Amino acid sequence: MTTSNFSTLRQQAGFTLQEVADLANRPLGLIERWEQGESNASAKVLKILSLSAERVAEAKDKHPAEFTFIDLFAGIGGIRRGFESVGGRCVFTSEWNPFARQTYAANFACDHPFPGDITQVNVADIPKHDVLVGGFPCQPFSIAGVSKKNALGRPHGFSDATQGTLFFDVARIIEHHQPAAFMLENVKNLESHDKGNTFRVIRETLIRLGYTLHWRVINGKGFVPQNRERIFIVGFRKETGFNFSQLAIPNKNDGPTMRAILHLENGSEAAEPPYTLGPKSSVNSKYTLSPKLWNYLQAYAAKHKQQGNGFGYGLVGPNDKARTLSARYYKDGSEILVDQPNSRPRRLTPRECARLMGFDRPGQRPMIIPVSDTQAYKQFGNAVVVPVVEAVAAHMLPHIKQLS
Repeated sequence: MTTSNFSTLRQQAGFTLQEVADLANRPLGLIERWEQGESNASAKVLKILSLSAERVAEAKDKHPAEFTFIDLFAGIGGIRRGFESVGGRCVFTSEWNPFARQTYAANFACDHPFPGDITQVNVADIPKHDVLVGGFPCQPFSIAGVSKKNALGRPHGFSDATQGTLFFDVARIIEHHQPAAFMLENVKNLESHDKGNTFRVIRETLIRLGYTLHWRVINGKGFVPQNRERIFIVGFRKETGFNFSQLAIPNKNDGPTMRAILHLENGSEAAEPPYTLGPKSSVNSKYTLSPKLWNYLQAYAAKHKQQGNGFGYGLVGPNDKARTLSARYYKDGSEILVDQPNSRPRRLTPRECARLMGFDRPGQRPMIIPVSDTQAYKQFGNAVVVPVVEAVAAHMLPHIKQLS
């Protein structure tokens, strides 16, 4: 692929020069030089644009959409997957993190506005849409996020000016466009944060905008082998008879185990370097913990056990379910370590993380992971459980149709 392909690929993928600058995390002036052929475009960016152009071409062959939606704080597109599964078409995406943008662009058609910083977007420039969806940043409200910020003396919740107030950008878009419905996702702790005041402000704001409001905490454990509780907030512009409690959720004890997502390592799946190698598709040894790290984690767990608390690593085998995968997984992998008989445990590979979050399932095209392991772990740790969103979207669909 040569530099002369850049402008063609960019146009086929539907990106503006500024959007490519955001995607590549490079100055706009450099992207303009790529456009003019004055310097060589990044091979990685060319590849991502090529993949996104393929998704655009595929999207043109699909049936007319049941409804349109916009994808805010999109991450790597887990919520988009859920709403596309019931016939939705995305007409606007916003995600500020350049590495998440790369993964998103490699996996989805982005032939629509794709700004980075939603706070800088004029609401009038956002296309008309039937549904607004988004997982607004959860770190200001999560148990781990609050604890960390308290320890560092930093503000959290709505006092966190960088992330906590982004909910109000959601509100200003809803107020301007009055979509038929919305679906917002966040951590379970949102309900109890600041003694319930944070959630009270959210509820009152959305109700003031004229929406009937419903919410439910759902554990993804019935869909994937992971304990992951998240709150889903659904609103409709008019009363439709929507009842969140009628959404059937699989029993968390009956769902799949880790066997469903772990590499088989028997040659029955194709090797995928650098995750798996050789004729048996064995997991790369780089994912096995070093002796130093394994000794540290064991000592840390033993110390806290003596103190009477449960802090420590989580060891899993094929018949187990995992703890919650978090964005900090890249640091030591301690919350989910895969037991390896006669060896030290290992981290999950990014491919296993994709499966654990429901992005990769039998019969579907595997998720493209164009970023480093560190970035992939952060992205999957921040993502939604895709089949949970699919279930919520399917439950919402008849009510969306009533109002669209």
